[in-house]
Amino acid sequence: MSIKPSSISVDCTLSTISLRACSHRARLPIAIAGLLLSANAQAFLPTPLSVVTTGELAPDITAAPQAKAVNLDSDKSVQNNRANSLQAEQLLATWRKQVQADNLAEHTTWRRLLYFLDDKKSLFNKGAPKSLIDSPEFFLSASGQQDASAELDAMLIAFANQIAAPQITQSTNNSNSAICRFPARTHWLTETLGIDISRLQADCPELKKWMTMLAPEQLSIMFAEEYLDNPISAFAHTLLRIDSPASAADPSQIHHAYALNDTVDGNPDDAFAVYAIKSATGAYNNVIEIDPYPEKLAKYLKDDERDAWTYQLDLTPAEVQQIILHVWETKDLDIPYYFTTDNCASEILRLIDVVRPEQDLLSQLPYVVIPSDVIQLLNNEGILADTRYTPSDSTVRQAELNKAKAAAALGYQKLSKDDARNIKSAERNLASSISADDADPKTIIDYGIVASDNNPIDRHPLQVAQIGIGQRGDNSYVDVGLRLGFHDTLDRASGFSQFFNLEALATTLRFYDTDSSKDNEPDSVVLENFTVLRGRSFNPVNTAKQGKTWGASVEATRVNDGSQVEGRDHLVGSVGYETGWSWAFGTPSAGTGEMPPQLCYALLSGKGQAGRGINKGFRVGAGVNAGCLYQINNQLRAQAELQLPYWYHGSSDDSNVRGHYWQPISSLGLQYDIDKTQALRINANYDWQDRVDANDDVQLSYRRYF
Repeated sequence: MSIKPSSISVDCTLSTISLRACSHRARLPIAIAGLLLSANAQAFLPTPLSVVTTGELAPDITAAPQAKAVNLDSDKSVQNNRANSLQAEQLLATWRKQVQADNLAEHTTWRRLLYFLDDKKSLFNKGAPKSLIDSPEFFLSASGQQDASAELDAMLIAFANQIAAPQITQSTNNSNSAICRFPARTHWLTETLGIDISRLQADCPELKKWMTMLAPEQLSIMFAEEYLDNPISAFAHTLLRIDSPASAADPSQIHHAYALNDTVDGNPDDAFAVYAIKSATGAYNNVIEIDPYPEKLAKYLKDDERDAWTYQLDLTPAEVQQIILHVWETKDLDIPYYFTTDNCASEILRLIDVVRPEQDLLSQLPYVVIPSDVIQLLNNEGILADTRYTPSDSTVRQAELNKAKAAAALGYQKLSKDDARNIKSAERNLASSISADDADPKTIIDYGIVASDNNPIDRHPLQVAQIGIGQRGDNSYVDVGLRLGFHDTLDRASGFSQFFNLEALATTLRFYDTDSSKDNEPDSVVLENFTVLRGRSFNPVNTAKQGKTWGASVEATRVNDGSQVEGRDHLVGSVGYETGWSWAFGTPSAGTGEMPPQLCYALLSGKGQAGRGINKGFRVGAGVNAGCLYQINNQLRAQAELQLPYWYHGSSDDSNVRGHYWQPISSLGLQYDIDKTQALRINANYDWQDRVDANDDVQLSYRRYF
């Protein structure tokens, strides 16, 4: 019988792991007792001579010893099973005492193995006193999702049943046993409680086959840089590289490695807005993909053309094995996916926490988990042991182009326009860091390219607070702002892909020094801006980068209404889109695949704005935005831009109100980096529309990254 959580049953012997009812098991002992009684009775009663001499009970010289041997073996087996049962009962009692004394049910490792994320900061479904998993298959106890102690006790009972089971049952193929289903829990409990693992041997062919295929020896985290041309990949991506002994010895032998990728199991038929909302709120589940590493790496290097950084994790082979065993337990579960809190990056920290509970990495995360934040956290905690840079296909082509242009500039060789186009073309130049598609096995090719300055370890913190003083028209003011992420074109560039520009969840409050005696004075406190998302993707046409240059914005911002005489500024909701061209110029860093450091662009733009203060309550506009970004040195950058929108409000009966007009705006920005976490910035804007109350706005601000 199986051992129950509450007590050890005395109605049946503990001689089997079967879950059948005791009434059925009791029939065998009764039958045996009847046979023994019959045999004993015949041993004491006199046997008629006629029976002996007729041969019915005459000695059979060959059969008698065999029958005796069978009886002896059967008796010995019964005795062994009874001994195993008694020992299992005693062991279970001892384990329970030890669990209670050490409070193991509340141990961080045990709770992490069960997905109790009670110390996780989050806006969604965390801190609740239950497991994140609601699948019954993940628990042995009916109350396991709410009670980690009950689940631990159920595992101990499963161990005791395994010890109590006959030897032939222990060795039977039983992939559905608790030991085969939960090997990581089994390993931790046997190690912690000092349980002899040899007594729990069970045949787990599926698990053995899986572990043999992966042959996990070493783990690395692979970081693929941000990719704005696919909004889902705009915040970068991380996955685990599982190295076998062969690929651990030679990292270029990627055909011996596998990729463990935690991603969203979204519906590709959903509209992007629906997809984004569901990904952010847990309406989709996650999915764990385990694929040959060359296939996954090729997606980032060749398809998306994103540089990759790989960091070996400083984990022992035993810790690596335990992490992979835990992945076996969870890989087929339906777990809610939260784009900002439970994603590819946070899952890696959770797996490390399973084997390194003392570092408690998950509790160090902010409310929004960004892959680059995870890389920096692991680096600060001393868990990154080795770093490797793998350039994307476009970076490899750009390195070739840089080399050809440098040789042409020195007069070593000519570089025609056709030659340059052939080098830049992804269709004609198949150079890649991964061996050719028809090559077998797949390996990493080292072109000797110097690593680009986009290692996420080197980037500034993603959150920034600012305080600034400025003058708008006749009014002075103080600005206080906060941006939760990510990076604009004037921020310190190290650690990001070139010309990266993506801002999210930023707000600015402005406090004016007003004069009540004057007309058209602004309010003393105003919301100057609230940005949901604003970004630009630059793919210069004269480089090896593929794709177009474009931008988008969703925000609430203050604008000058040029339709009315002496129009003042108003807060409006604004949605905009840009598309056009960009060009890179200057001299790139020697030996790298970086683009030239300076950038100019010309974008066709369209915007729609709505707000109560502006004429008709709305305006739509189209025009051109043109500008240049100049990297003066590593600490100083400047950007100049001219916006030429033409706005339309609709017709009006008032002759003093214009329904459509041009509103040129010029701007200049300059930032000086004090260090990695501090900077000074100057912004100046001039609105050339004559019907606004204040044309100029100049500000000096101090920025603190954290």
